[in-house]
Amino acid sequence: MKKYFATYRSIAKLAFPLFLGQLGNIAVGFADNIMVGHYSTEALASASFVNNFFNIAIFACVGFTYGLTPIIGAMYARGETDRIGRAVRVGIWVNTLFTIAVASIMLGIYFNLHRLGQPDELMPLIRPYYLIVLSGMLPVCIFNVLAQWSFGCNDTALPTWIVLAANAVNIFGNYLLIYGNWGLPELGLTGAGISTLTARFICMGAILWVFFGTRRGAPYIAGFRAKADRSDGMFRRVAATGFPVSMQMTFETASFSGSAIMAGWIGAVSLAAFQIVAISGMLGFCIYYSIGAAMAIPLSQAAGTGDRAAMRRTAWGGYHLILATMVLVSALFALGGSHIMGLFSSDPAVISLAVTLIVPLVLYQFGDATQISFANALRGTSHVMPMLYIAFVSYIVIGLPCTYLLAFPAGLGLYGIVLSFSVCLLVAAVLYLYFFLRATRK
Repeated sequence: MKKYFATYRSIAKLAFPLFLGQLGNIAVGFADNIMVGHYSTEALASASFVNNFFNIAIFACVGFTYGLTPIIGAMYARGETDRIGRAVRVGIWVNTLFTIAVASIMLGIYFNLHRLGQPDELMPLIRPYYLIVLSGMLPVCIFNVLAQWSFGCNDTALPTWIVLAANAVNIFGNYLLIYGNWGLPELGLTGAGISTLTARFICMGAILWVFFGTRRGAPYIAGFRAKADRSDGMFRRVAATGFPVSMQMTFETASFSGSAIMAGWIGAVSLAAFQIVAISGMLGFCIYYSIGAAMAIPLSQAAGTGDRAAMRRTAWGGYHLILATMVLVSALFALGGSHIMGLFSSDPAVISLAVTLIVPLVLYQFGDATQISFANALRGTSHVMPMLYIAFVSYIVIGLPCTYLLAFPAGLGLYGIVLSFSVCLLVAAVLYLYFFLRATRK
């Protein structure tokens, strides 16, 4: 194990700022849902539908930006600052076009929301909140393009501090706008949406200022402004690396969002309870992801120099750390899950239903931790095309039918929906591991 100690330290050093950022995301997610949940069960159920449905679009766009990390990481290892600047410029253009295309699809869906089988009493809350979330897609895209630039250059702290500051604004905005404090109008769920939208524009503006207006971005500006050179294949490379990661995250998120829609078929109480479990599960996901994303950075740099042994050592070292955190998170859910879930609503029916889902919540942590670890490891190698097929098979071909069968024909209802996550996550984990080992084979 001694050979892993240096790996643990390097990953932990990169992961800690990411962890703080993810912790901030967890805090704002908890705050959003607690404030909305205590405002009304209908508001919480509506937020659950829109957020889980929009996660498909948001993660598709964010996933497209993730293709930049291994590209920039390999360039950074070789000292190619001008090419990094060109990659950032191409990344902004490609991801902006992709985000506009996805947002157009979501706008079309807006006019057909009534066809998705959600409770009629929720539609007056769902519709305005949906449009506000739609408006925040492009700022999320631009911020994440430049966040991947920062990550690829071994600076995981910069995006983290920006996100933490914006999250503080988001929570304060919730306090003002959900309940109508300090003389402002009481807007409920719509107020929460406005607050989140404001935070997303703050994130975008801050990181653009850092890249274009400070010494941190100065080494890359010449490459960013250089005349486009189509012969270097940067556009094709960014698109070819980003698209499979985007589709992987789209299929994974679609499986969970489809589960939210099925929960809505059962009723508003089930949908609200599902949202509580989903946001609680994000506690584990965000911690695992912070380590996995940090692991992908040195792994991509090792890939840039062709060191396959270092790639494998980095991947397994990251997995060890993720497994350790998984044990802690699972113990937290098992021992304190009922207390966590009690924070989100004052409706006894919602809380009592959510507490019955602690066991399947704990069960899917291993699959979630493992698939996050080796999906990021595979992303770091830049051999990302298998991720598209793995996610489609695991989450769409296997996951969604399994969710429906356990929930309705098997009669398990919401319990079956959450239980099905263990199946699709474990299938994905095994396949990601197989393709990572094949990609790093000597």
